[in-house]
Amino acid sequence: MTETPGQEMPFLDHLEELRKRLFWVAGAVVIGVIVAFVLLSKLDIIRVLERPILPLLHGQKLIYTHPGTSFHILLNASLVLGIILASPVVVGQLWGFLAPALYAHEKKIVVPVVASMVALFLAGVALSYFVVLPLTLRFLMSIESTALTPMISATEYFDFAISMCLAFGAVFEVPIAILALTALGIVTPQFLSRYRRHAIVVCLVAAAFITPGADPYSLFALAIPLYFLYELSVIVAQFAWRKREKRHARLDEEAGHPHNAGAPA
Repeated sequence: MTETPGQEMPFLDHLEELRKRLFWVAGAVVIGVIVAFVLLSKLDIIRVLERPILPLLHGQKLIYTHPGTSFHILLNASLVLGIILASPVVVGQLWGFLAPALYAHEKKIVVPVVASMVALFLAGVALSYFVVLPLTLRFLMSIESTALTPMISATEYFDFAISMCLAFGAVFEVPIAILALTALGIVTPQFLSRYRRHAIVVCLVAAAFITPGADPYSLFALAIPLYFLYELSVIVAQFAWRKREKRHARLDEEAGHPHNAGAPA
């Protein structure tokens, strides 16, 4: 396969192609939201989302103060699931737009990278829903005063739960972000290894911001996986850096120039 990207398109042709692909992306998202709305309506998504807090309500139920609360919750969940359902089309359109400008070696890593992004996102959501969210809720409700009667709004709880799950899913994309920075030569494995101790502090601070209440259980439930992901990123970055150096060395040899394999970009 050739290492040269395809024929460059005129700027106006690029804009026209981008407009068409954005149209398909928007259509896929709309269809995905509609399908998600129908599915979640039949699955009673509210009962699924309330499971982490249900044992802490002691037989009571979440309250609502507006007739449209259930629809608001269902719509928010449908938007999230609809975008996830439409993601294959979104990725396909993005790939179709960018592929002509990519080199052969860059095209080979697209599928593994996308699969890793999906797996990491789902892992972050699962950790939040099954572990961190119940721990956080247990801590927050354990410090409530006995003089207060808990009347938890369904809207506020579901917004809180969905936001936390999405935040965890986004944070778990750290290895992919570091891999991209390494491939671009912005960071090096040596840089990542040198600042390991700083990474511990950053993970703790990030976990404190993401987990409300800053209780030690939910704090470390996020900080520990975050640091594990950082170490995984160091390993992945070393692999990506070696591949990058080998590719540059081969291109330099073909061009008749020596290549310094150890010099960071």
